[in-house]
Amino acid sequence: MTAPSQERCPRALGRLHWAVCWTLALATAVAAAPATLSAQESGEPTRQGLIEQEQAAKEPTLHPYTPDKVEAVLNRFEYVLTNGGRRWHPYFESAYSGGGFTLGAGYSHFVSPYNSIDLRGSYTITGYKRAEVEFLAPRMFHRRATLSVLGGWREATEVTFYGIGMDTRTADVTNFDFQQPYASATFTIFPTRRLLMLGGGVEATQWSERGGTGRSPSVEKIYTPETLPGLGARATYLHTQATVGLDWRTSPGYSRRGGFYGVTVHDYADTDNQYGFRRVDYEAIQHLPILREAWVISLRGLVSTAFERDGEQIPFFMLPAVGGGSSLRGYASRRYRDQNSLLLQAEWRIMANRFMDTAVFYDAGKVTARRSELDVKHLRHDVGFGFRIHSPFATPLRIEVARGSDGIRLIFATSAAF
Repeated sequence: MTAPSQERCPRALGRLHWAVCWTLALATAVAAAPATLSAQESGEPTRQGLIEQEQAAKEPTLHPYTPDKVEAVLNRFEYVLTNGGRRWHPYFESAYSGGGFTLGAGYSHFVSPYNSIDLRGSYTITGYKRAEVEFLAPRMFHRRATLSVLGGWREATEVTFYGIGMDTRTADVTNFDFQQPYASATFTIFPTRRLLMLGGGVEATQWSERGGTGRSPSVEKIYTPETLPGLGARATYLHTQATVGLDWRTSPGYSRRGGFYGVTVHDYADTDNQYGFRRVDYEAIQHLPILREAWVISLRGLVSTAFERDGEQIPFFMLPAVGGGSSLRGYASRRYRDQNSLLLQAEWRIMANRFMDTAVFYDAGKVTARRSELDVKHLRHDVGFGFRIHSPFATPLRIEVARGSDGIRLIFATSAAF
């Protein structure tokens, strides 16, 4: 409260009126003060006290969030498929595409905080077999590089073969068997941590082609070594490769943004100088997020061209091909084979929840004998729908239905389409 000034109470009013002004000022201050008694005097709780009482009443019932049974099962399923832990884990990678439903298991042991050794194997309902061991160092040079050293053996007992070129018919299908031991080392590095990617690898392997055991005729009953290069061959290769590209995806196993543009050169040197050749792959992948990545438009283009070495031939089972679970999905695995191939893919991916996406897709592709024929004319195409279970960096389960001119196909895969 401030004392009244003499301007507000003029001197002419005298001392009596000066006292009256003091009385009015005091009455105004009292009227402006809170009309209620303090909480301590009245015994009534304050607003802060009421909030504290409510919080104290809730404390006995507070507990961490507990997922329901369905969410707990899905969380565990996702963890086992994507991480596997330090012990036993499922392994669904077939010896070769087209082998049917695959069962397998592996045992992983960490030899350091990040480096591991993984022993694994798989078997399919058609008798495809695979066994291998891998040493993986995924965080070399301050997480800029990955090293994989792999050794194993596989056999595919009834690989389908429809002939060479685009004019083959489903009625002409045959099958063959091959066995392959292999040992390889691959190294990938990002020199600038992001964007620029360099890779290289070396592999010693032997392909042994034999007659098939499927329901369709074995390949040697229809063809001869003169009409089909590589029939009955045993080719021992020193396979080297080099990749240069731009890669800013989250991960090759699962990404909702970014892209990859790269070229990979392969050299297959046959120790017998009969079946040596070179192959160049040109690949472009782009993910375009929409609505804060709730939707994604994903596009891919892949061109492969193979070159014969002087005086040597490309075995029919090593020719570029389209068809299968990650290629032309409405057609059988490697449905079309020839010296050059073109593949175009587009997907509309929709995030259903944090661990599952759905997708509508379209594929188109062809193979040609000459590189000059790699255009968009006379493509085979398919459409389809599917869903994927994924983690932030991998796609351990993908189930899709695709329809092409050969009919409808159901796809089970343990990796991303691209």
